[in-house]
Amino acid sequence: MLSGKQDAFGRWLLDHLRGADRGSATERDDGYINVTASADRYFSEPGDWPRQDREALKLVRGRVLDVGCGAGRHCLHLQGLGLDVTGIDNSELAVRVCRRRGVRRAVGASLTDALAMPLNRLGGRFDTVLMMGTNFGLFGRSRLLPARLRRLLRVATPQARIIGSTLDPYGSKAPRHVAYHRANRRRGRLGGEVRIRVLYGGYRTPWFDHLFVSRPELKRLLAGTGWRLARTIDGPGNRYIAVIERQG
Repeated sequence: MLSGKQDAFGRWLLDHLRGADRGSATERDDGYINVTASADRYFSEPGDWPRQDREALKLVRGRVLDVGCGAGRHCLHLQGLGLDVTGIDNSELAVRVCRRRGVRRAVGASLTDALAMPLNRLGGRFDTVLMMGTNFGLFGRSRLLPARLRRLLRVATPQARIIGSTLDPYGSKAPRHVAYHRANRRRGRLGGEVRIRVLYGGYRTPWFDHLFVSRPELKRLLAGTGWRLARTIDGPGNRYIAVIERQG
């Protein structure tokens, strides 16, 4: 769990809640930096969400695990619909923001931590695992994804589904990104396996792996995991939401 000077993302959210948002940046390990001027979207209301996000949220059912819950926008929406929701985030301050905003159950944990937790501490088994905001990438390295998906079966009910947002990395033809994809393949990775960190003021998260996959790659990675790709919901540009259902 991130705290102190490593909790750049959580500090950004907390400052935004206090009206002192200074914008943040994400740095990739090749030096590419993407700047985000405001954390507004993490606090947005359903009416401001992209169409495909609203469509995907209609597929949520039963008990919900919101992975990488951030400032709690999805937790709060689903709570308002009467669903039982547990949000997890590896940012100590993000969890604090969630609780201040009214999320009833927010747990400080990464996805890896949650998969190893006793079920009673996590809150039991879940019918929906929600991974919005490209949070499907929190599974990390592609070589680790199948094992982590199999471990997820332990906390999933027989009718469970994953609703995971990602993007097809090959939709971008920008030379910088194409060169990164090629470099990844030379290292034995998928093109969309990125290593990044979040920067905010004097705060820096540790470097971490985040996975972006094309639809064909996703289908291959799901083989033999106990999960299958049921459908995808297209978003703007190269973004899409995968609806993944438990088999058998």
